[in-house]
Amino acid sequence: MYAVAGRVKDEDIALVRDRSSIVDVISETVTLRSAGGGNLKGLCPFHDEKTPSFNVSPARNVYFCHGCGQGGDAIKFLMDAEHLSFIESVERLASKAGIQLRYDTDTVGSTLPRPQTGQRQRLLAAHAAAVEFYRDQLGSPGARKAREFLAERGFGRDAAEKYGCGFAPDSWDALSKHLRLKGFTAEELTTAGLSKPARSGSLIDRFRRRLLWPIRDLSGDVIGFGARRLFDDDDGPKYLNTPETPIYKKSHVLYGIDHAKREIAKRGRAVIVEGYTDVMACHEAGEPTAVATCGTAFGVDHIQVLRRLLMDSDSFTGEIIYTFDGDAAGQKAALRAFEEDQRFVGRTFIAVSPDNMDPCELRLAKGDLAVRDMIAGREPLVDFALRQTLAKFDLDTVEGRVEAMRRAAPLVAKIKDREKRPEYARKLAGDLGMDLDPVQRAVNNAVRGSQEASPQRAAPAPADSPQRMVEREALKLALQEPVLAGPMFDALGPENYADPVLQSVREAVGDAGGASSATGGAVWIEKVRDSCADMGGQMLVSELAVEPLYVDGPVDPRYVQVTLARLQGAALATRIRDLKSKVQRLNPVANKDQYLALAGELFSLEQQARALRDQAAGGL
Repeated sequence: MYAVAGRVKDEDIALVRDRSSIVDVISETVTLRSAGGGNLKGLCPFHDEKTPSFNVSPARNVYFCHGCGQGGDAIKFLMDAEHLSFIESVERLASKAGIQLRYDTDTVGSTLPRPQTGQRQRLLAAHAAAVEFYRDQLGSPGARKAREFLAERGFGRDAAEKYGCGFAPDSWDALSKHLRLKGFTAEELTTAGLSKPARSGSLIDRFRRRLLWPIRDLSGDVIGFGARRLFDDDDGPKYLNTPETPIYKKSHVLYGIDHAKREIAKRGRAVIVEGYTDVMACHEAGEPTAVATCGTAFGVDHIQVLRRLLMDSDSFTGEIIYTFDGDAAGQKAALRAFEEDQRFVGRTFIAVSPDNMDPCELRLAKGDLAVRDMIAGREPLVDFALRQTLAKFDLDTVEGRVEAMRRAAPLVAKIKDREKRPEYARKLAGDLGMDLDPVQRAVNNAVRGSQEASPQRAAPAPADSPQRMVEREALKLALQEPVLAGPMFDALGPENYADPVLQSVREAVGDAGGASSATGGAVWIEKVRDSCADMGGQMLVSELAVEPLYVDGPVDPRYVQVTLARLQGAALATRIRDLKSKVQRLNPVANKDQYLALAGELFSLEQQARALRDQAAGGL
């Protein structure tokens, strides 16, 4: 059951559910592809996985992950994916759908005050107001240094507006005062990371005399800022970012992701650069898949964000292209990236400018085409990592070659594509000037070592029995096609279900009013979920609501009849087996009356079973 939805009227919540496309909401963070039967699939945003198990049903406006059990409607998705409260999720979806929410009145008819908007929405609103303030300041006389900085790097007014660049003025509290006048509290501005308390107890701005870039999340909301030092007498760091806040987690944030997400999904690749101006340069040069981290190294959480956009799975692989500088720091970063490379199923590359220039410098010196050529000339990251590793040793000596082999063999062992390992072992042997056998042994030993260090994967669960499949299919019909299946489904009670969890879901359908009372959709599914007494049943409802039916084309009454006949037939078969067992154990002479009664019941049940088999002819 969701948390209490503030004072929003129930019919308005139902309207928000009905008008909020689950596909549009989820596509903001997950790349979805066809899963057949009108459903879609993608990599789950709630747990790390290599094969898509996250399913979305547009027809029923719900989702479910077979891997972790998360499921629900658009409201639930925002609550889980963005850590919003129920009321915050409803208000965000209502705003996008153009729905004016109404709030309940008390018993005497006077309107209750509107509940305060959730914290996240307040912090986002403060950032949106700050963006406008900083953007206006970029045109002021005091921002000449900021405009020159952008112009020197090839970015004019249009580019500055496109990326929302702004300027923090030479004032201790200009932004804080501006936002206080708009109704934001000191606590909200401090929590947002826009202001900080001064020794005097007043509020001062976090950013001062700096060029600013707004940092947005996948949905396009501004959640923080990156600030570049401009003046020589500024003794602060070169780049200063928003601190960790309830809405800004630097390990999850990628600058430019709001501009790049659709092209990343479309082109099947993402380009990782190191700075804000590098992102701008790549996009302006015709490579709109570039993103950058914000004040932290490229890590696991960033990888998960990109994998979901790339649909990076066992059945589909994208490209990750790193564009580190060619200097020592850039080489170190690239080698660190190779260590994380195994988290991608797809191919990883590195693109380094021949003159060790970053994308912004390269574009300025040689034009847009040079940036695109640099990315097109990428090389596999494993090749770069091996070359950099071997460069550290004197390969003219025996000691140098052996030590280089020891360091490089684990890199070859980490290559995901096993078929490539022998070829890279052969290449490594050639680069070292050594025979293949000792190099291959070193690689194999490294492979065995990594396998022993990793936990064993559990064996897959066995397939469902035919009876359980029929029980699931019947419940799917009740959840997905209640108008069509309702009367026939409701006629068969929970006793027809052998699986205890499936039986509890059937009971929940009855407690929710029965399938005959429903019109379908997310509201009906949520009603059944709420009627489940345990979490296992609730998860199963979400799963069955999106699982495809075993039928080609639209569901018709004949399919419903066949499915429910098989359901009833399976239950009858169980009762027949039990009765046969009892009859066989009875002495027909000593227990004549009981024997005849059970034999008569058994005959009647067998007749019913025969009739049901005739109805179900044709099979599932």
